[in-house]
Amino acid sequence: MLVRILVGVVGALLFAWLVLVGYLLAHRPNEGAAREVLRVLPDTVRLVKRVAADRTLPRGVRTRLWLLLAYLAFPLDLVPDFVPVIGYADDVVIVGAVLRSVIRRSGADAVRRHWPGTEEGLAALWRAAGLPQDGSER
Repeated sequence: MLVRILVGVVGALLFAWLVLVGYLLAHRPNEGAAREVLRVLPDTVRLVKRVAADRTLPRGVRTRLWLLLAYLAFPLDLVPDFVPVIGYADDVVIVGAVLRSVIRRSGADAVRRHWPGTEEGLAALWRAAGLPQDGSER
């Protein structure tokens, strides 16, 4: 009985991981956008820390951002970084999803107000997150 439960749990986890990898393969940003995001990664981390510390924003937004920082700092990824093609895609997809969520809840001005880098860097982050270039939400 215990073996059947263990096999079921392991099978379910493996299936969920395969679904996630399939999703990342289907929705990964193009290589140029991913490279741009990696180039502005230090600014992006500073942005996330600044927005997470902004007490004028809703608590749920700040909590999401702190969880994102913890995920990025954690040494193990959903898809290991050494896996070709999608190794860094999980990080880019998750950062993009959280950024879209923050903008929907708090507005693009909250993100722009805390952006520490150049306008070109912010535009690259916007493209990688799949946001309209005018900064509005979808």
